[in-house]
Amino acid sequence: MKNWLYILLVCGAAWLTGCGSLGKQTGKSTLQTTVEQDPLTPEQRRKYDYYFLEAVRMKQKGEYDAAFELYKHCLDIYPQSAAALYEISQFYMFLNLPEKGEQALKQAVHSDESNFWYKQTLAMYYQQKREWAKAIAVYEDMANLFPSRLEPLMSLVDLYTQTQSYGEVVKTLNRLEELDGKSEQISMEKFRMYLLLGQKDQAFNEIVSLSKEYPYDMRYQTILGDVYLENDKPQEAYDTYQRILKEEPGYAPALLSMASYYKKMGQDSLYQVQLDTILLNGDVQSDTKMEIMRQLILQSEQTTKDSTQIVNLFRNILKCPQQNADLAMLCAQYMITKRMEKESVPVLNQVLQLDPENKPARLQLLSYAIRDNNLDEVIHIATPALEYNPDALEFYYYLGLAHFQKKETDKALEVFSKGVKQVNEKSDKNIVSDFYAILGDLYHTKKMQAEAYAAYDSSLVYNPDNIGSLNNYAYYLSLERKNLDKAEEMSYRTVKAEPENATYLDTYAWILFEKGKYTEARIYIDQAMRSEEGKKSPLIVEHCGDIYYMLGEKEKALEYWKQSASMDDKEEDGSTPRTKEELNRLKRKIALKKYIAE
Repeated sequence: MKNWLYILLVCGAAWLTGCGSLGKQTGKSTLQTTVEQDPLTPEQRRKYDYYFLEAVRMKQKGEYDAAFELYKHCLDIYPQSAAALYEISQFYMFLNLPEKGEQALKQAVHSDESNFWYKQTLAMYYQQKREWAKAIAVYEDMANLFPSRLEPLMSLVDLYTQTQSYGEVVKTLNRLEELDGKSEQISMEKFRMYLLLGQKDQAFNEIVSLSKEYPYDMRYQTILGDVYLENDKPQEAYDTYQRILKEEPGYAPALLSMASYYKKMGQDSLYQVQLDTILLNGDVQSDTKMEIMRQLILQSEQTTKDSTQIVNLFRNILKCPQQNADLAMLCAQYMITKRMEKESVPVLNQVLQLDPENKPARLQLLSYAIRDNNLDEVIHIATPALEYNPDALEFYYYLGLAHFQKKETDKALEVFSKGVKQVNEKSDKNIVSDFYAILGDLYHTKKMQAEAYAAYDSSLVYNPDNIGSLNNYAYYLSLERKNLDKAEEMSYRTVKAEPENATYLDTYAWILFEKGKYTEARIYIDQAMRSEEGKKSPLIVEHCGDIYYMLGEKEKALEYWKQSASMDDKEEDGSTPRTKEELNRLKRKIALKKYIAE
């Protein structure tokens, strides 16, 4: 059904060849018009043309029932109308009435033997029904009637091949060759057919003829040698390759074919020498070398799986001047798959020397530096990326974080500020949200609270569920004792999202504390103390003491304050190291045995 609907749409304009027309299409290269007597009276012609054009209009409007009836009415007036018969046939096909459709289509073809498209549609119908003989008969008729057109001949090649009529395939290919000239595709297909027919001499003569047709095109000469090699004529292949290389000593396809010759003849040492000749040849295109290396990798994986030989070959190649970064990138990818990460680093650096804009190579190097927590290397790798890959947000992100972790706040702020300027409608909203979240943290570090809150607001616009933004925004508001209702709402969302996270539980407890809800605060600070045992920050423990003090449990509060004072600040617990002022305040709490507000 789908095929016929397609034909219906594609061939819908075919009526133009028949509607109200006295001229006929011929198979000659130029169109000739012969005046024929109209079989209809003027009144019949007027009615026919009216109903036909109205049918076309209904069909274009999608009112197919009305169009179908109008076409039938046209046939009532003029039963031999090819255009109306053709249109009716398409409707029958669409309605899954193939017998009626075929009959109408055959009548259309009979009524207008010179119409290419009617015959094409009938032949395609027979092909769909796998009635090869009928399809062949129609295409042969078309090839005779339209001798300048290639389509019928190309279809006949397929049909004769399908029916294993190899002799007819050759005859049809000869007809194609007369029309379109000798080509590699036709000659190779004729070669294949002659082999299937057992006519080896004619097969080889065909390729010889092709090479003679283009005597200065070494590609066809090489094809001839390859055909000899593939069909057990090694001496003829060798002679052909040597003749080519005598004329063009650095011709890469012939060099590669010689390598294939040595391999097929079992001459492994010569094969390796030949490969080196190709791969270390500066005149051989990088694409050719890439293809050879891919083949060698595939062969290695299917046989020995020995990566040493492949890696050594890559290293020798990469010592030579490179046309581009492709081979170095292929080498790096191969090393990575073989878990040779250390060895891949200098190769990836070579890729960047050849192609500084190579984003995958830079990201791979960056991933190694991040994994090793080598902040200086992160900075070294990511800094040039802002010039070569200015729209890649990930480089700004990791470069800014590296500066942030090195306490280089101004540099970090500069990088993230540049990064957000690269944001556009295609940017990942979650990444953009994280950018603004970190900007908020940076502004807070520099005591630029208004800018910090604006950054957090932007972060939540891009991702309303950014838990890190919600937590930090809420906590910093609580420290200033402002907008506590908003802070409580944001903090509660983080606790709902991650109910075991000690940091989020602590923030929520502290906001409740600031609002005077001490009993509720105790519930959440107790959960924070129980959660992530051994990873509690000194600040969580101090907050626990503050909350217990406000609930009247002063001895327990003192215990927690002393415990907090004895703890070291650790980066891994996610907290910011306490300032000298904060530590002094904690000591005063312990000394005075009472809570001291900031």
